[in-house]
Amino acid sequence: MKIALFGYGRMGQEIDRLLANTSNEVIARITEDNANQIDDDQLRIADVVIEFTQPKSALHNYRKCLSLGLPIVSGTTGWLDHWDEWTAEVEAQSGSFFYASNFSLGVNLLFALNEKLAQWMNKQPDYHPELIEIHHTGKRDAPSGTAITIAKGVIQNLDRLDNWQLIEETDVKKPSFNMLPIYSERVDPTPGTHRLTWKSDIDDLEISHVAHSRIGFAKGAIAAAHWLPGKNGVFGMQDLMNL
Repeated sequence: MKIALFGYGRMGQEIDRLLANTSNEVIARITEDNANQIDDDQLRIADVVIEFTQPKSALHNYRKCLSLGLPIVSGTTGWLDHWDEWTAEVEAQSGSFFYASNFSLGVNLLFALNEKLAQWMNKQPDYHPELIEIHHTGKRDAPSGTAITIAKGVIQNLDRLDNWQLIEETDVKKPSFNMLPIYSERVDPTPGTHRLTWKSDIDDLEISHVAHSRIGFAKGAIAAAHWLPGKNGVFGMQDLMNL
């Protein structure tokens, strides 16, 4: 399989390293520095694009790939305010788009467990959730896309919450009772830690995921890249994993 990498930061490099030991071929490594040097004919030979860039460039990258008929696997976070607009474009043009805020198989099992636990906690009003996410200092968006996905899984299943609320390290205010507080920390060299705690006066219940490296994320993205070609529509890890 021929793969084009959009973005060559920590994740792009880890994916490239894993692909080097396989029969796959990376036909382009696209960064801000060489984006203008990669022409459409070079990209057209790709079977799939794996995109890990920045929120400001994600939609531009998606639209370029969509115009060339290329399947897109993306893990870029921070652009989801445009989700409805972009996915409508994909559907209208019979494109192929796979998105995950986190490609780790373990994290996606946590997503499923999180939703089920929130359903049970809906009948336990003494417990109130809070979420902590910790990443390396190179991660610019906060909270993380993974944290937002966890938060949405809780909010959609818990009648007493309306939304989530980011609590900055310097904030002295307390979160509103009808909001799920998300505390974001940036500590090197943390690949990614997410910890959801249900607190009560009597006890606490906690579920968490701690990544030891980026290998799990990279393997998930590569698995999605092999799964996506030949399919039309918008997909995610729940499709790949049959969750």
